[in-house]
Amino acid sequence: MNNTIKPGGVLPLNTINAAANGNPEAIRAVVNHYEGYINALSVVRLYDEYGTPYMFIDEALRRELELRLITKVVGFKFKSA
Repeated sequence: MNNTIKPGGVLPLNTINAAANGNPEAIRAVVNHYEGYINALSVVRLYDEYGTPYMFIDEALRRELELRLITKVVGFKFKSA
């Protein structure tokens, strides 16, 4: 896919359609588009023995969210108006 997506932009319809049809490159473009949002949802706060909070990205949660996104994108059906 040679479609460039500007920050804050939307995914091109042809990229979404290609991803829904199983195109690996298009699926990667969709996952990359939502990467920041997925990372934000994956942040976990833990505390050390002194009570100091630490924030980090839970990799297992991040992968689960990516997998759910891919599962929903592949097989997505467009409704005709």
